[in-house]
Amino acid sequence: MNPDLARLQPYPFEKLRALFAGVSPAPGFSEIKLSIGEPQHETPPFIQQALAANLAGLASYPTTQGTDALRQAIAAWIARRYAVPLPDAATQVLPVNGSREALFAFAQTVIDRSRGHARVVCPNPFYQIYEGAAFLAGAEPVFLNTLPENDFAMDWASLPETTWRDVQLIYVCSPGNPTGKVLGLEAWKTLFELSDRYGFVIASDECYSEIYSTEGAPPLGGLTAAAQCGRPDFRNLVVFSSLSKRSNVPGLRSGFVAGDAALLKQFLLYRTYHGSAMNPAVQAASCAAWNDEAHVRDNRRLYAEKFHLVTPLIARHLPCALPDAGFYLWARTPIADTEFARELLRRQNVVVLPGSLLAREANGINPGANFIRIALVAGVEECLDAARRINDFCLSL
Repeated sequence: MNPDLARLQPYPFEKLRALFAGVSPAPGFSEIKLSIGEPQHETPPFIQQALAANLAGLASYPTTQGTDALRQAIAAWIARRYAVPLPDAATQVLPVNGSREALFAFAQTVIDRSRGHARVVCPNPFYQIYEGAAFLAGAEPVFLNTLPENDFAMDWASLPETTWRDVQLIYVCSPGNPTGKVLGLEAWKTLFELSDRYGFVIASDECYSEIYSTEGAPPLGGLTAAAQCGRPDFRNLVVFSSLSKRSNVPGLRSGFVAGDAALLKQFLLYRTYHGSAMNPAVQAASCAAWNDEAHVRDNRRLYAEKFHLVTPLIARHLPCALPDAGFYLWARTPIADTEFARELLRRQNVVVLPGSLLAREANGINPGANFIRIALVAGVEECLDAARRINDFCLSL
């Protein structure tokens, strides 16, 4: 067996099940699950119809590169959304089966084991795929703690020169999971300068980019930052996006990567062997989704309403603030986050994710400790009910 498999930790939700073993929720309360970032808003009917109308495509093998129509739809969306020149749909855009599998596979393409000790920089707390991708590519993850005293930013200056020399890949997540932090232009400038100096590749995970509170003021993306920094070729940058959160289709498993054409050429080669072609019916439904913004605006309004109603209630007892973007509240707990989550389930039947399960100890601390992640993915009334129950629970502590 691959010895690196032994380095993989259980996924946070496996740890959560173990944490909750033996806990019986109080009778009389229905379960409200705000632990997993799974959108629960309605899937737009027109996407379902496009999927059903194209089932005849199942009679053909799809190509790994996807259809011209899908790549062109994605390229046009990128140009509209990020205010950049139209990317080359043939060389700078590649459909993928959701951002998760692509984020993992990308490290297998990028890491060069022949260069000696390879490092992969990740935010901490983080999406656990980054760590697993690093291990199975033969690299060592390096965690940058994102802390409230630093406004949850990745502190590039905290890494010594000796570490930077070994870095081959950096994962950034903007808007961040779980903090909702968006990288600003100055942070991007610094990151691009570091990439030029040390030669590493930037993988920008932007799957939450379309959930933000102020219509007409979307969060800055990596492609926009690159263009504004005089990098129209997007060198050493690949952005990962998804329809799951944007269009409420997590089961569709549809997203894209875009950016540096030279990197995508090699990634396509890897994916051709990996067997990563997208279902033809899914490609047709994805075209329909990328070509429509009305349903995305409606989706944002729902999240904005929930944040407006729920955040003040949670903040009465658990320090938290509106995130820059995304659908998580990152709230500080008065007791250990794991104990808070267990007791909240036992007394109120509300499920949240302890922050310590999303992080690793680095520099002597676990930066997720004494935080919980609250995913406002349920309906408005359910989220409000959960907030009231969390209030009642906090009053009993």
